[in-house]
Amino acid sequence: MGGEFYKVWGSILIALTVALAIGIGINEVTHSEHLDENAYKVDVPEGGAPTAAVAEKKVIEPITPLLASADLAAGEKAFKRCATCHTFEKDGPNKVGPNLYNVVGNQVGTISGFAYSDALKAMGGQWGFDELNAFLTKPKEMVPGTKMTFAGIKKPQDRANLIAFLRQHADSPLAIPGQ
Repeated sequence: MGGEFYKVWGSILIALTVALAIGIGINEVTHSEHLDENAYKVDVPEGGAPTAAVAEKKVIEPITPLLASADLAAGEKAFKRCATCHTFEKDGPNKVGPNLYNVVGNQVGTISGFAYSDALKAMGGQWGFDELNAFLTKPKEMVPGTKMTFAGIKKPQDRANLIAFLRQHADSPLAIPGQ
């Protein structure tokens, strides 16, 4: 019985050695060399601040020219994503987010009965077309510390449609410049 044990044990060791050798051989054949330089270069100065080229990418297209051709039906459809957290009816309730009736042209952080983040309260100013455009592009980028978890709307025309839809839901809709 002792001889059989050594034969089995020896066979297992040989199989493991062969498997290891095959693994090493495959790794050597398929292993690619590391690049000396990244294929995609990102310009970041030593201080870590974005360069002018990187900063240019953050420029948001002006919304005012797009408001003239805004599609209110498309804006209402876009609002359905917002309706999880917001309402837009006059005297409508606050939800996770504030009621957005009269928001276009209103002061930032002033809807009564809603607990705004400190970051949004500190922002101040008015929700004009440009401010809403920037906020809806990337809320957390425009107002770091906002409670709003929405990722943003990429397409400028989609933002224009939504802003035009919200603009209509006001006692006195804010005038669109140039119209």
